[in-house]
Amino acid sequence: MEPWEFTTLTLVVCVSFLVILALWRKYYKGRKLPPGPVPLPFFGNMLQLDLKDLSMSLCKLSEKYGPVFTVYLGSQPVVILHGYKALKEALIDQGEIFGGRGKIPIFDDNYKGHGIIFSQGEKWKQIRRFSLTTLRNFGMGKKSIEERVQEEAQFLLEELRKTKSQPFDPTFILGCAPCNVISSILFHQRFNYDNEEFLSMMRILSENLIILNSPMIQFYNNFPWLIHCFPGPHKKFFSNIKTLKEFILSNTKKHQETLDPNDLKNYIDCFLYKMKQDENNPESVFDLENLATAGMDLFDAGTETISTTLRYGLLLILKYPEVQGKIHEEIDRVIGQHRIPSMKDKLEMPYMEAVIYEIQRYIDLIPHSLPHEVTRDTHFQEYFIPKGTTVFPLLSSVLFDTKEFPNPHQFDPGHFLNKDGSFRKSDYFMAFSIGKRACLGEGLAKMELFLFLVTILQNFTLKSTIDPKEINIRPCSTGLINVPPKFQLCLLPR
Repeated sequence: MEPWEFTTLTLVVCVSFLVILALWRKYYKGRKLPPGPVPLPFFGNMLQLDLKDLSMSLCKLSEKYGPVFTVYLGSQPVVILHGYKALKEALIDQGEIFGGRGKIPIFDDNYKGHGIIFSQGEKWKQIRRFSLTTLRNFGMGKKSIEERVQEEAQFLLEELRKTKSQPFDPTFILGCAPCNVISSILFHQRFNYDNEEFLSMMRILSENLIILNSPMIQFYNNFPWLIHCFPGPHKKFFSNIKTLKEFILSNTKKHQETLDPNDLKNYIDCFLYKMKQDENNPESVFDLENLATAGMDLFDAGTETISTTLRYGLLLILKYPEVQGKIHEEIDRVIGQHRIPSMKDKLEMPYMEAVIYEIQRYIDLIPHSLPHEVTRDTHFQEYFIPKGTTVFPLLSSVLFDTKEFPNPHQFDPGHFLNKDGSFRKSDYFMAFSIGKRACLGEGLAKMELFLFLVTILQNFTLKSTIDPKEINIRPCSTGLINVPPKFQLCLLPR
């Protein structure tokens, strides 16, 4: 290239950059949004954020910009809500306005706005209402589903005994139990832990969790138009979602062939019956696409969130042997060694309940929740937020509130105990989020966590393979979800 050509090219590039920068600044200043750090064209504020620990970066920014501020993830503005007051005002007091689902391209491109979690508007309201009613009809929070969880806890015990006090990684086994509980609700069926189809689905769920936390997916969610066409883990995620969908649809086909309106045994039966009732309604949202996606929502969320919490819970109990000692004392006093634990025992087990709440608080499973979206123009505090703006409610900022939880970065069941040892409720416990988009299966999740953990600790003493003081309890990856590091333990029969 001739010198004059190089000089001309450099000049054109510089002028173009300055023009783009000027247009960007004009566009940015014209947006009526809460304050925040000045973004760069194309990248937004991403170079100022630690994508390996996004929630921590956002919490630090709140120290400068307050409880309501804006960051740009790429070119997308996101309003951040920090602290109890801001989250309550938005998700409870203005729950209808903040009840939209924010955009997550990796899910939007796969789910196409169907199902429970990633749908919007009237479709979301109808499917969520139907799902909540159906889950309650099948016993969520009642004795009938408790018996199913108790039964699965015994299958779990049977598998755990096979480890014969030898070191093992609990990841797979702890995933099987909650997966079977949600399978019984979806399909009226449980799977043996060595069933090949079951093993395949478990591998997919585990693999997708790893993919969702990868840096590539963070870039995909900010620049989907750029990353979509390139090879990468997102392609495997797409393939896995397709396989899960086919799994749900193959089970749906079996239920279509045997559907009896007078004997609806599971969620799929109820959804199929609702489809039949609405078959002449062109406005109906009850179709096979929404059934398959809602089934995936329940199957995935009902498995991975519980299994990850259980796994993280065992790791924390290993780290703090004095906690395990107090749990054993309470179990022996209230239940003994031979009776199967039940939910009524929880009333007499405040320490165990405090431990479970503290596990969920401490692990901060989904740090900035799933994104919300404002459904219409609104004034929030002293700021204007236009319709369609994505909102991140920082659950971390509430779960680690220093006034509500002294030494919040220390694992301490005392955070949920009164001075007399009774259980202490806290409005700051938002592990399941709050408001209209709160976790659909909160009641079932609480039941599973209590019955599975109590059953394990009733029958075993957890023993670490290393000195408890050396156990690492920091998440090995943070993104959409906090994942505990890999570890092994021994289960010694009591």
